Amino acid sequence: MMNILQSFRMAFKSIATNKMRALLTMLGIIIGVVSLVVLVSLVTSATSSVTSQISSMANDMITVQITDSGTDPIKLEDLGQIESLSDVELVAPSNSSSATAKVGTDSYSVSITGTNNAYFHIQGYELEAGRYLLQSDLDNNAYAVVLSYEAAATLYSRTDVVGQKLSIDSIKYTIVGVLADSDSLTSSFASSNSVYIPYTTAMRISSSGWAGSVSSGISTLYVGAANETAIDAAQTETEAWLLARFGDSDAYSIRSNDTMADTMESVTNTFALLLGGIAAISLLVGGIGIMNIMLVSVTERTREIGIRKSVGATDRFILLQFLVEALVICLMGCAIGVLISTVCLAVVNFVVEDSTYRIAWWIVLVAVAFSTLIGAGFGLYPASKAARMNPIDALRYE
Repeated sequence: MMNILQSFRMAFKSIATNKMRALLTMLGIIIGVVSLVVLVSLVTSATSSVTSQISSMANDMITVQITDSGTDPIKLEDLGQIESLSDVELVAPSNSSSATAKVGTDSYSVSITGTNNAYFHIQGYELEAGRYLLQSDLDNNAYAVVLSYEAAATLYSRTDVVGQKLSIDSIKYTIVGVLADSDSLTSSFASSNSVYIPYTTAMRISSSGWAGSVSSGISTLYVGAANETAIDAAQTETEAWLLARFGDSDAYSIRSNDTMADTMESVTNTFALLLGGIAAISLLVGGIGIMNIMLVSVTERTREIGIRKSVGATDRFILLQFLVEALVICLMGCAIGVLISTVCLAVVNFVVEDSTYRIAWWIVLVAVAFSTLIGAGFGLYPASKAARMNPIDALRYE
């Protein structure tokens, strides 16, 4: 124990004697730790934010894409069969395209979606003003439209526009509702000038081209499970209904938000691992620099080693002395790197609005462990070289 404490004292004394050289030696470790901690923390924070927002948005939603409806496409009247499944609560059709909206003499590009009332509840959209689309709008093929908050702000610079007329592709619609603004990922899908009309109205005007193949059958469905715990059962039931309908599992694809969140987490974890691996290369380069400087230090202190051995210092003590010095340099560089990383993330949070990037402390522990391994690994050869010196030859060294 005394030998270890003495080795640490000697290491700090050696570093204090050659401050500039020690700092330059630490530079590779500092850069490596900053790269590792900052990059992985940024990716981890972004992943956590996106995953939590995906988890908060319509967790009970299932998305169905019909890729080949064959001779028996799903019609609007068929949705009741899916809705009658025990673990399904709501079903909404969706068909989207781009269109041109005119307000006065100004024209705007909008994303127009034909759907029904259930769509807004499945997606978790809330109202700023007015109402959602009603079943009566679908029954009467009404020219009613619901605007996203962003669409209302872009087209009219205000949201109290319920009751006004809006021209979309030369057809006059009555604005019946405006969706509420929100910072959540759910409502971000309702942004970018999105507008919503009754699905039956979309079917009626499909000959104009924007609704694509809507007249031949529904291509996209959103299914809302009875609750979050029933989503797997609802997905299984829906898939069984689709398989019975089409007789071919390749005719459709089905996924839930849980799957999206898992996929997102898997991709970002892989990305974080990749970035961490790249940053770890800097630490290895720093380790090579430490070994180089420690070899120089051993050469410079050859006579000192000879004197220590001549007065009774063992090979083990000499080995420990230089190994501890390499470890101290690595860990000091690691500490400085973590401190700089904290400052860097604070600057990013200050510069980027609404950002909440935090240090992933588990990666700090990884950085400390990796720095320790580098200090021990790259310091071992210089330390063993010093320990194996013949004291007579060391004393005669000029």
